[in-house]
Amino acid sequence: MSQSYTVPVVMTLAGNDPSGGAGLQADIEAIASMGCHAAPVVTALTVQDTCDVLAVVPIDPDLVYAQARTVLNDAPVAAIKIGLLGSPANAEIIAELLEDYPHIPLILDPVLAAGGGRDFDGDALADAIRRHLLARTTVLTPNSVEARRLAPAADTLDACAQALLDTGCAHVLITGTHETTDAVVNRLYGDGRLLDSWTWERLPHDFHGSGCTLAAALAGLLAQGNELHAAVAQAQEYTWEALRGGYRIGAGQRIPNRLFWADEDGADD
Repeated sequence: MSQSYTVPVVMTLAGNDPSGGAGLQADIEAIASMGCHAAPVVTALTVQDTCDVLAVVPIDPDLVYAQARTVLNDAPVAAIKIGLLGSPANAEIIAELLEDYPHIPLILDPVLAAGGGRDFDGDALADAIRRHLLARTTVLTPNSVEARRLAPAADTLDACAQALLDTGCAHVLITGTHETTDAVVNRLYGDGRLLDSWTWERLPHDFHGSGCTLAAALAGLLAQGNELHAAVAQAQEYTWEALRGGYRIGAGQRIPNRLFWADEDGADD
């Protein structure tokens, strides 16, 4: 006789990365590592490897909507994570969908460009995110480059965070991986102010899928019922450990070892 138990469901809306480093696979691994079930909704197909993204083909907005609505009608989704949107039209239709689920925490990783430098129509996507999604977001997780693109009139990262909070976004976690500081400093903002900051050792390599890992882990932790501040701290710790154990499968960036907890010996350098 099979045992019945509840596993929190986390919906992730993101692109498919055939290298397995970022996008939906990264989200699924991180969400599963938090003890949750991942419900993946494809927003874009990509042609990419560990070096760069060569092409992005957005999924039709109606199909994105249908994928998500079907699962939401069937399962008690406990958190939603958004990554690569694929197109401004997808941002608009996802916002329309979310109007019916105001109680579900939303983690938004505003992917505007690839790690290798390719821009994903970033200005149009940034505008669509500002207009359609920020007011619905529980935690926005931009790196410093994305924060500046989303709040171009701001002259400091603190000002960027305040501008983003002013849109109605509840919390902003700006990560410092793209800064030139010796250590990585991540800052959490909410209630119109800086709430906390964390300092992490800067690792010597470049990674493919680190932002996806952080946002998806945070969504999983919130789905498990963790308090937001504690979830933000734990998601960073998990992500740093995944990066520390990262490995190479190709000629480009390393892949975070999101299943490091299952490997007693750790990953090889």
